[in-house]
Amino acid sequence: MGALWILYRHRLRRDRWQVIVWVLSIGMLALFAVAAIAKTFDDDATRAQVLQLATAAPAILVLRGLPRGPALDSFTFFEIFAFLGVLAGLMNTFMAVRHTRAEEESGRAELVSATAAGRWAPLGATVLHGAVANVLVAVATALGFTAGGLDPAGSLVAGFATGAVGFAFLGVGLLASEFFSTSRGANGISSAIVMLAYLLRGFGDATGQVSPDGTTMTAAWPSWISPIGWGQQTFAYTGNRWWPLLLPLALWAACTAVVVAVMARRDVGASVLAGRSGRADARPWLRGSFSLALRLQQGAIIGWCIGGLAMGLVTGSLGSAIQSSITSNPQITAVLRGMIEAQGTSMTQLLVAALFEVAGILAAVCGLQAVLRLRQEEVAGTAEPVVSEAVGRMRWLGSFVGLGAVSVVLVMGFTALGAWVSLVASGDTSSAVGEVWQTAVDQLPAALIYLALPAAVFVVWPRATVPAGWALLGVGVVLGIYGGMLGLDQKVRDLSPFTHSPVTTSSGTDWSGGFWMLGIAAVLTAFSLVAVRRREVGTA
Repeated sequence: MGALWILYRHRLRRDRWQVIVWVLSIGMLALFAVAAIAKTFDDDATRAQVLQLATAAPAILVLRGLPRGPALDSFTFFEIFAFLGVLAGLMNTFMAVRHTRAEEESGRAELVSATAAGRWAPLGATVLHGAVANVLVAVATALGFTAGGLDPAGSLVAGFATGAVGFAFLGVGLLASEFFSTSRGANGISSAIVMLAYLLRGFGDATGQVSPDGTTMTAAWPSWISPIGWGQQTFAYTGNRWWPLLLPLALWAACTAVVVAVMARRDVGASVLAGRSGRADARPWLRGSFSLALRLQQGAIIGWCIGGLAMGLVTGSLGSAIQSSITSNPQITAVLRGMIEAQGTSMTQLLVAALFEVAGILAAVCGLQAVLRLRQEEVAGTAEPVVSEAVGRMRWLGSFVGLGAVSVVLVMGFTALGAWVSLVASGDTSSAVGEVWQTAVDQLPAALIYLALPAAVFVVWPRATVPAGWALLGVGVVLGIYGGMLGLDQKVRDLSPFTHSPVTTSSGTDWSGGFWMLGIAAVLTAFSLVAVRRREVGTA
């Protein structure tokens, strides 16, 4: 117990700021959501109309949740819970990988296991650390909802549903660390599983059974294979069911049990999926800095491209399923069609735009990781020998940034390919089928901002590259994608690049915001290339 307590305190000290930021962010988001929703949708009649439109156009449900009535508390749960579940999932997967596979990759885990702590105390400390963090998330979420004026009993259910989702993904992160030999691989697959759970939940919500009044839904089966969907099944504020929380806790326990069984049979530093042995000599094409950057990141780029392709393929499946599940209520359908005609947007265009917003985030993450890899190479000490040769700092930085730009384009290209193929295969003949390529291009400027801005941070303040990169992306997603739902002022929302992404409609596309973002990205990239020549490359 002494070693376990010492290692837990080490993790707590190492992650003190990260945990505080995650917990407070999730709790404050719950609080702000209540206030913003109460201000924007101030009565049951307004909220009922919103829910009726959402159930008539299920594409909306992909980015929201499962409608359970127009009361303020249940409407708030419908609007914000899925996003809280994603945040809790990412927090836990990053935490699990950081204290398991990353420690083995750096060699620290072997040193610790050689002491009296052995092999099991570090795992126990990581599990304890994650469990405490998830309890804090649950309490912060419940307090946030309660402070906003929602029912305390329902807020407690909602809070612990968020924490239980976190527990499930803590187990997923631990298990991924056993299978992959690098922390990048484990983080990549874990993040992909979180997003897959989000999309499965969205697919299940969008294809569920609608009540006669159009304000409640019963989720379809895909929601029942998603930890986020399990959290929704608590029916916080309307049913306050605790038993669905046994499902994410069971997944956490099962994953942890598998981790223990695998660890008992493998060496420290090894993995179930062993990495390939490197060649004795480099291949002929591996001669330049760009080739080196590609070799270091090709696995991650391929993974993100596959994720984009899968998301595009989901579009066609959702399209056909949603068309068959639209409510037969003629009054609601008439209101919906009026809204679509006023905006010049078809039902399929609404769906494509909603999913491509998520694909734009994936592309931004892919570009951001190119810059984060720069910092990792610098800290590991492998960057200095490269720039000390004929490569130089500017060419070294330019190679990674250039590869990041290419990877952003590839992710969006594969997403568009998947969407186009699936829409054609589903028999959709609307104009949105041909516009998926334009919609993909519309997401590029915002994604490139999250490549250029972290590159400038890397040059000016190297130690802040990783936290600042993820923080900037997180704030951009909250303000740009969820700012309207939270009732934030337009001037605040305009701080996010995602707010200015061009939107393709039947009447055309306004690219003024896109051109501005491309110009800003170009200026930031030029500044980074010039400024990197004036700073030292080191591990500090």
